[in-house]
Amino acid sequence: MWTVVGLPLLDGREVTMTDLNQLDAEQIKEQICEIGRRLWQRQLVAGIDGNITVRLTENEILCTPTMHSKGFLEPTDICLVNLAGEQLSGAKRRSSEILLHLEILKARSDVLSVVHSHPPHATAFAISGRPVPLGLLAEAEFFLGDVPVAPYEMPGTATFARTVLPFVHRSNACILANHGAVTYGASLIDAYNLMEVLDSYCRIVLLADSLGSPQTLSDDQRAALAQLRVQSGVAPLQPTPTIE
Repeated sequence: MWTVVGLPLLDGREVTMTDLNQLDAEQIKEQICEIGRRLWQRQLVAGIDGNITVRLTENEILCTPTMHSKGFLEPTDICLVNLAGEQLSGAKRRSSEILLHLEILKARSDVLSVVHSHPPHATAFAISGRPVPLGLLAEAEFFLGDVPVAPYEMPGTATFARTVLPFVHRSNACILANHGAVTYGASLIDAYNLMEVLDSYCRIVLLADSLGSPQTLSDDQRAALAQLRVQSGVAPLQPTPTIE
């Protein structure tokens, strides 16, 4: 069964998955380019880092090209691939990290977009072996919840792509050990916002560490935030069937 979910556009309009395939693909390509610029301007990517995908139809995915700065994308740069990772169109080669995106999109039918980048502060946790701490900031408890760490495997490989699968249903953000981070959500802006929130939170934690031992939220306070997260629809949905 295909899950119908809202896709807010950058200008505030909304479509659903039912009529997503009637939305001009060029509009979505423009959104991808805009999010690429935001990632670059916020220094969440450097050089040719990172990749972005948006589900266009049940079997078609728009994705950024390989070896191209996310800060200088044009709509004509965006590639079209299927769920097997085969490139269907596009003048440039698809991202080498597409398999990671596809594993998430196949596992979570409610996810329409995936953003992978190497945000400096979150990546500092990725290489330190230290998990992102919980119970410190209300906004992080609400928007992020638990941020798991997927084990290191060679980037771009099928083995690497599958490292997120044990965590994909419990969180919309994941640290990739010795690599970076990946976030995903019901829209492109949701996936991007989570990446921004994740790196901002990691930066705050590192700043707080320099001042001494941070004060933590109580178990009751965290439980209340977790309940609000579920009630607000921010928490991930329960596992959904894989799209065949």
